[in-house]
Amino acid sequence: MKLSGLLHRSRPELPGLAGPVRTDRRTESLLRRLRPGDVVVLDEVDLDRATADALVTARVAAVVNAAPSISGRFPNLGPQVLVEAGIPLVDDCGAEIMRAVKEGNRVRLHDGVLYSGEQPLGEGRTQTEDTVADALDEAKQGLTHQLEAFAANTIEFMRRERSLLLDGHGVPDVDVVLDGRPVLVVAAGFDHADVLKRLRAYVKEYRPVLVGVGAGADALVAAKYRPDLIVADPSEVSNQALTSGADVVVPAFPDGHAPGLHRVQDLGASAVTFPSMANPEDLALLLAHHHGASMIVTVGLSASMGEFLDRGRSGSNASTFLTRLQAGGTVVDGTMIAQMYRGRTAFAPLLLLVAAAVVAVVVAVLVSGAGPAALEWLRGLVETVRSWFPA
Repeated sequence: MKLSGLLHRSRPELPGLAGPVRTDRRTESLLRRLRPGDVVVLDEVDLDRATADALVTARVAAVVNAAPSISGRFPNLGPQVLVEAGIPLVDDCGAEIMRAVKEGNRVRLHDGVLYSGEQPLGEGRTQTEDTVADALDEAKQGLTHQLEAFAANTIEFMRRERSLLLDGHGVPDVDVVLDGRPVLVVAAGFDHADVLKRLRAYVKEYRPVLVGVGAGADALVAAKYRPDLIVADPSEVSNQALTSGADVVVPAFPDGHAPGLHRVQDLGASAVTFPSMANPEDLALLLAHHHGASMIVTVGLSASMGEFLDRGRSGSNASTFLTRLQAGGTVVDGTMIAQMYRGRTAFAPLLLLVAAAVVAVVVAVLVSGAGPAALEWLRGLVETVRSWFPA
C-alpha cells in the first residue's frame, strides 16, 4: 500500500453535533455576536425566555450552560423555548467549561459532553421536553419565596423612588413632543419582531412616537422605522440607531453615573441621563407617562405573570409593578392592538368581492339590455350592501 494513500485517507467522522463556539459571561454581549450554526456556551442561571428567543432567532446549533438553566426558584420559560425549537440544551456543566472553551474554535457536542476534537471540555445533563416539564413543575413550589422577595423589593423601591413615580421628579426633558400623542414602546422581548410587523397598520394610521428600549431601537430600525426616542445603555444599541437622529436617554445610577454615555458622545450624538433604580423599560414608560402621552402601546415588555417572573430580577420587577400601577389605563399591550387591526383588515377582501360582484352585474345589465326590471333589482342590491355598513 502506498504511503501517500495513507496520508490522504480521511479520518472517520466523529459523532455528535459540531460548530464554532461562541462564549461570554455577559449574555447580552454574547447574543450580539451569534451566527447560524454556532455552539453557544454561556453562564446563565434560570435561562429566561427573552434570551432563549434570541438564541432561536439566531438559529444556533446548540446551547451549553455552565449554570443550571432551571434552578427551582421559579418556573422560568427559557429552557422550554429551546427544547421546543429543537435546539439541544446541555445543562449545569460547571464554571470550568467557561475557561476551557476558546472563542471561535470548532467544538463537538455528543451525549452531553462538549469536545474539542477528541478532548472533552465539559459535561452536563441533556435537557428534553420531559425533563424540562418535570423541573418546571418542581419550580412552581418556589413561587411563594419569589413573591415574598418581590413584595419586599417593591416596598424598598417605593420608599426610594416615590417622588419619581408620583410626581415625575427627575424625569428628563426631551426634544420630541409626547404630550397628547400616542407612544409605541418597543423592547427586545417575546415575539417583539412579529408583533411590531403586525402593528404596521396601526403605526401608519396613528403615527405614534416610536421609542426603542435597548435592542428594541435596532428592532425599529430593522423594521424600516426611525426611532424618535431611545432609552438604553448605548453599549446595547448599534451605531446606526444611535445616530438616526433620535433623542437618546441613558439610564444612570442614582448617583448620576451613566455607563456607556461616552459612546454616544464619541459618535457626536447628544444624550441626557435618567438617574433611577428602575430598569430601562420602566424608565421609558415613566418618561412617556409624565410627559403626557395619550396612550402607550408596548411591544416586548412583560405582560403576563409567567413573563413577569421569568425575568428573574425581583428588584427591577418592583419598578415594573409600580410603574404599571402609576401609568394605569394608558398602557396597552401591543398584541391586543395587533389583533384589533387584524379584525379590521379582514373586511378588505369582503369589500373587494362585493365590488367585483356589483361591477359584474352592471356589465351584465348593460350588455343584455334587460330594462327597467333589471335596473330596479340592481338598486335593491345597492341598498342591501349599504345596510351592511351603516353610517
